[in-house]
Amino acid sequence: GIDVIMITGDHPDTALAIAQKSGIVVDGRNMAGVLTGDVLEQFTQEQLIEALGKGVSIFARTTPEQKMKIVAALKAMDKVVAMTGDGVNDAPALKAADVGIAMGKKGTDVARESAQIVLLDDNFASIVAGVEEGRAIFSNIKKFTNYVLVSNGPEILPYLIYILLPVPLALTVIQILSIDLGTDIIPSMGLGQEPPDPEEMRRPPRERSEGLLTRPLIIHSYLFLGLLEALWSIFLFFFVLVEGGWEYGQELASNNALYRSATGIALSTILLMQIGNLIGRRFIYRSGLDMGIFKNKLIFFGIIIQVVFSWAVLYFPPAQKVLATGPVSIEIYFLAWFGIPLIFGLDFIRKKVAQRG
Repeated sequence: GIDVIMITGDHPDTALAIAQKSGIVVDGRNMAGVLTGDVLEQFTQEQLIEALGKGVSIFARTTPEQKMKIVAALKAMDKVVAMTGDGVNDAPALKAADVGIAMGKKGTDVARESAQIVLLDDNFASIVAGVEEGRAIFSNIKKFTNYVLVSNGPEILPYLIYILLPVPLALTVIQILSIDLGTDIIPSMGLGQEPPDPEEMRRPPRERSEGLLTRPLIIHSYLFLGLLEALWSIFLFFFVLVEGGWEYGQELASNNALYRSATGIALSTILLMQIGNLIGRRFIYRSGLDMGIFKNKLIFFGIIIQVVFSWAVLYFPPAQKVLATGPVSIEIYFLAWFGIPLIFGLDFIRKKVAQRG
């Protein structure tokens, strides 16, 4: 996703040899990919844009003004331009680029003052590492944003159903808070500390206007994963009610044992399905199990908490008292566990379809 262009004051033959050795151009590339300063001087911006579009990636015998001309042409092509340099003659182009990168050891004071970034080790590879780290940070923020938004679906839908239909409320306020301010916190922190995806640098860079809350992310969070969690948890909620003898339109007190059991299984199901959601958020196209869940201690610890809490809300008296929940049969609890492969599997299928598309 990053195109490298060499701009130098050296002879064209020297520039081509260095470019071939460093991998900027493939071996055997002839001088057709090299543009000299005297030719560049005669080019209009439109002609320069056309040359760049045809793959010219080496500029030799250039002046400081011509370096700025190249930067301006690239920006006119709507490219995000990072310019490296170490000398006084590089300062104007460093200033004109979107990101000016100066050398820390051999760079002049003027170059360092004109740049936004200074490479302390003067190593070009550090730029690649920095880009990778930056992409990883942005990607991780989107991951935990996606993860947190998913649980909003099964939290909102019960209230909509409660308003529209004469049925009990599947989740109480304290139960919602136990998810948002409790079990979701550590997994979110774990996603924020994920290492860079090995495939990240193989993908094209995002659009500069792309924000965190994009339309695809919102649709994926609310209308796909969130809806899956909502439907399965509400299904089990009403399944417990009907199995216990509840009839449509019948009101149940908040301390009713049947109601407490039904709302408990709804909460437990959401907690368990968030595990499948968590694992699926680790990679864009891969399953999330490739790297193993034990390498990220926060994710592993978060999963343990969700498993324990999903059991505690049903069978641990202190948790039952605080959250106003009750027990269900072990068979129904196993149905809640089915939500993990359900959400994980359907999302993995979506990933593969999106990857092929």
